[in-house]
Amino acid sequence: MQTEQLLPFVIEQLEEIKARDIVTLDVRGKASFTDYMVVCCGNSTRHVKSIAEHLALEIKKQEVEVLGIEGTDIGEWALIDLGDIVVHVMTDEVRDLYQLEKLWAGE
Repeated sequence: MQTEQLLPFVIEQLEEIKARDIVTLDVRGKASFTDYMVVCCGNSTRHVKSIAEHLALEIKKQEVEVLGIEGTDIGEWALIDLGDIVVHVMTDEVRDLYQLEKLWAGE
C-alpha cells in the first residue's frame, strides 16, 4: 500500500476507534525519518493503548509492515512507526506538554 492510500486508511482506523483531535502534519523537507506525522488523543491511558494496538493490527491485516510500536506499556504516549507515516497517540496532558504540532509546523 502506497503512502497516498495508507494515510487515509490510518485516519479512518483512528476515527473508528474514537481517537480525538486527529491532525496530519506534512513534514517532508523538515524531517528525514518520515513524510507525515499523525497526532491524536485518547481519553485515557487505556484508550491510548487500545488505539495504538488497533491501528497496528489493522495495518498488519493490510499486509503493511509496522516498523515499530512504542509506549503501549504506560499508555501516555504511543508511537506507531509505519515508515513514511509516524502516528503519535497521546493523552491530552502529554500532547499539551510536548506540542508536536507547533514544533513541526515551525510556529
